[in-house]
Amino acid sequence: MKSFSKIVLVFTAIIFFNACSNSEDLQTVAPVGPVIPVVNDTIKLTKNYKYLALGDSYTIGQSVCASCRFPIQLNDSLKKSFNRNTSISTTIIAQTGWTTTNLKSAIGIQNPSNDYDLVTLLIGVNNQYQNKPFDLYELEFPELVNIAIEKARGKKENVIVVSIPDYAYTPFGNGSTIISSQIDNYNGFAEYYCIVNGITFISITDITRMGLLHPNLVANDGLHPSEIAYNMFVERILPKAKIKLGI
Repeated sequence: MKSFSKIVLVFTAIIFFNACSNSEDLQTVAPVGPVIPVVNDTIKLTKNYKYLALGDSYTIGQSVCASCRFPIQLNDSLKKSFNRNTSISTTIIAQTGWTTTNLKSAIGIQNPSNDYDLVTLLIGVNNQYQNKPFDLYELEFPELVNIAIEKARGKKENVIVVSIPDYAYTPFGNGSTIISSQIDNYNGFAEYYCIVNGITFISITDITRMGLLHPNLVANDGLHPSEIAYNMFVERILPKAKIKLGI
């Protein structure tokens, strides 16, 4: 009987040992499941630029289509340099017939924000056309430049002043040397002010002075630039605009 009891005890011990071994094996085996790949990708942040165009009929694009005016053509040209995560919105404060006084008043009323990445300013032809005193332009043009800087995040580097077109070289202007001389005075003052104060000044006046030789540069109204002329404006403005936006 003692011998049988020993056999039973040994057999029981073997079973217990195997059970413990199997239990430990189960605890060390990792459960099998679907393999989830680790994705290491860089998230591209969206960049939204804001552009403000200030001016008169040359900015609003009198007698051309809405997409033909130079601020919209500039907008579209800039988009071609962006990646898919970048966009630009354009705000235009301009109207046919506006003088420097009118533009100042309109900006005050509309009160655009001060967070624009790019601001263009083209103003003065109606001061000349309406025979306003030249010293009014000398007073209000610098004020408008400072307003433009304020709207451009307070950075003069974000501002572009565009010269006044010469409408003497249109059927309406009929080659008037008086008009051209006065336009030169306005542009001369604006350019000198910009140079002294470190503001980007881009002259497009010579483009418009081809209007009588190349009628396709004049809109159907016989006075304002055509879509083609505005496209030529943009070709000059675009390189500077890209630099200012860091493109």
